[in-house]
Amino acid sequence: MAKKRKHLGEILYRSGLVEKEPLVKAIKKSKADNKRLGETLIELGLINEEDLSRKIAEQFGLEYIDLDEQEIPQSARKLIPEELMRKHLILPLGMDNGTMKLIISDPLDLDTLDLLRFRLNAELECCYANPAKIRSYIFQKMDEVRSSIDATAAELVAAGHAIEAEVQRAGAEEGEEEGPIIRLVNLIIDEACRMRASDIHVEPMSDRVRIRYRIDGVCVERDNIPKNMQAPVTTRMKILSGMDIAEKRLPQDGRIMRNVDGQNIDFRVSALPGYHGESIVLRILRPESVNIGIQALGFEPDDYDRFQRIIKRPNGIFLVTGPTGSGKTTTLYSALMELNRPDKKIITAEDPVEYNIVGINQCQVRTEIDLSFSKILRSMLRQAPNIILIGEIRDGEVADIAIQAALTGHLVFSTLHTNDAPSAIARLLDMGVKPFLVASSIQAIMAQRLVRVICSGCKVEDKEPDPHFLRLLNIKAEDLKKTPVYKGAGCAKCQNTGYKGRVAIFEMLQMNNELRELAFNKAPAGVLRKAARAGGMRTLLEDGKLKVFKGVTTPAEVARTAQTEGMVVDE
Repeated sequence: MAKKRKHLGEILYRSGLVEKEPLVKAIKKSKADNKRLGETLIELGLINEEDLSRKIAEQFGLEYIDLDEQEIPQSARKLIPEELMRKHLILPLGMDNGTMKLIISDPLDLDTLDLLRFRLNAELECCYANPAKIRSYIFQKMDEVRSSIDATAAELVAAGHAIEAEVQRAGAEEGEEEGPIIRLVNLIIDEACRMRASDIHVEPMSDRVRIRYRIDGVCVERDNIPKNMQAPVTTRMKILSGMDIAEKRLPQDGRIMRNVDGQNIDFRVSALPGYHGESIVLRILRPESVNIGIQALGFEPDDYDRFQRIIKRPNGIFLVTGPTGSGKTTTLYSALMELNRPDKKIITAEDPVEYNIVGINQCQVRTEIDLSFSKILRSMLRQAPNIILIGEIRDGEVADIAIQAALTGHLVFSTLHTNDAPSAIARLLDMGVKPFLVASSIQAIMAQRLVRVICSGCKVEDKEPDPHFLRLLNIKAEDLKKTPVYKGAGCAKCQNTGYKGRVAIFEMLQMNNELRELAFNKAPAGVLRKAARAGGMRTLLEDGKLKVFKGVTTPAEVARTAQTEGMVVDE
């Protein structure tokens, strides 16, 4: 049998807080006014709110919480949406094994307690506190905490830590709301675009999630976010890119289209499962990057003239080689933009289509329905194109079809992954392409790299250039007396890196009779290189050296990106 609860008046009388006669008068008045005894006692000035609250807690057998001494943990405040706290005058203290410890203001409001059990999906361990103090905490102290967080966040923003500021705001807001995570992800994407990044890397680690941007080809650590935000941030990015949020064991790909500062920007998104969780990379595809024009790519005048002559030939293959991220796609798209005229039919086969160009027929490889490069190429030849772009020659079958297209009157552009231009011929032969086809179909092969450009805002003469890099570029002391080299001192304009923007360096191998004969005889890459240089080919290092003396870039940057066999570059 449940123990009968004592009457509040009896508790107050026995504790000596209220005399008998005034208590009897207060009980009669509370009944006449249809009020609770405690309210009447306070109105009559017979007791203060603090003493009354302690005795109400005693009456209901609840732990009493003095909010002047008890701080509500920030982690606990996120357990309940703030509108519920304000509406029902409640405060959470924490959660343990599915039971929430909750400060309440009215132990008799059983309907509200049942509602809270349902809304919070938890059992309740109730405590009691002075209702006036609960109201004050919710409507004043929590606003003060929020103001303090906003002030700290404003300081972080001013110091250049916008992501850290948004993380702090998100941590202070209720966990059930998606708003803070949405704002954080939007901030990361928008900030990366404004900082001219080409990639965003979200990398889970054992105790944090690292955010890095690739700016001018170099990864820069921007900020870290807490480990507990890893799952919602990853989920948000997967939702934006159309991925399956439930699939965490297999790699996935997706795309995001977002308007940043009035410009529609496409993001190619990749999710890769790792030891500490899924790593997300967003590749930023800017429309203006393919509209910069051929002259802005970085050609020296003689290479520019040769490039213009080659791309305007009626047939043959033009290959661009280099590692991932060396600007091959930008170069080929720039060539297509130059050739995109109403009297020319241009078709591309890409995996994936990175930039949409008006007036060009673009086909995307779709492996899930067995739509491969080879199938697209066979079909596109029946479309009677003048110019064909193949995203990448990956195997002998694609190479054979490309060569057949070149030999039947089409101009074919494509890319190949080799370190230099002469090696591309050996690579095609390794794929099984017949030597006489390689010799007769290829018009030119161009290797390229991207080097960072010295920032114009802090460009100064380098009085003491590193002799190691000078030696690698074969720059002698007498050369420096004639033409100085420059560097970037570092400023706010370039985030103190000394570089802003990138330009390409090239190695243009144009086929001639000697090179065709060597290709036909399967000559090694070293012999091909020697013959190409005798025919006027300038190597990547030599092209970079010209840009160093023009004050465009630095010896260290050229050596970093255009290493050749036997070179060792200090980090």
